[in-house]
Amino acid sequence: MIVWINGTHGAGKTTTSALVQRLIPDSRVFDAEKVGETLMDIRPGLPETDNFQHWPPWRPLVVETARRVLDYTGGTLVMPMTVLVEEYWREISTGLAEHDIPVRHFVLHADQDTLRGRILGDTVLGPSSFRLKYLEPYAEAAHSWLHAEAEVVDTTHLTPAQAAQRIAEAVKG
Repeated sequence: MIVWINGTHGAGKTTTSALVQRLIPDSRVFDAEKVGETLMDIRPGLPETDNFQHWPPWRPLVVETARRVLDYTGGTLVMPMTVLVEEYWREISTGLAEHDIPVRHFVLHADQDTLRGRILGDTVLGPSSFRLKYLEPYAEAAHSWLHAEAEVVDTTHLTPAQAAQRIAEAVKG
């Protein structure tokens, strides 16, 4: 099984995923961003883009990597990854379904002011214009398809541990 933790940059996916992994037996965290980083390391580089998700190889490589890891280890993969383009989510989720891999799709949500405050106040990564530029695309995706497609966990007033507990309980229950 895959527990996909979606949401915009700064929503707490990475922190929450590590906590979810501790609460679900026989689980591992697989950050699909590492697949994108591998593609970014190709020299000479792939065609210029502002987001590696736009490269067509990224999506099937995420599916194939997740499939191969699950075939090898079994258990559950907890995958923190922002996917805001519906077509990309369909490609990934369809690819996983073709391999009979069940997916529980969660979205960590908070209102725009809360997200902006978290990004600007981030003491680990610091304020990030990259993360801020995804607030509007996230809001658009949330209203048009994302929230209808996933289980929404409103983190506005939750700690990462509380969000992780809700996700783990939903998965186990």
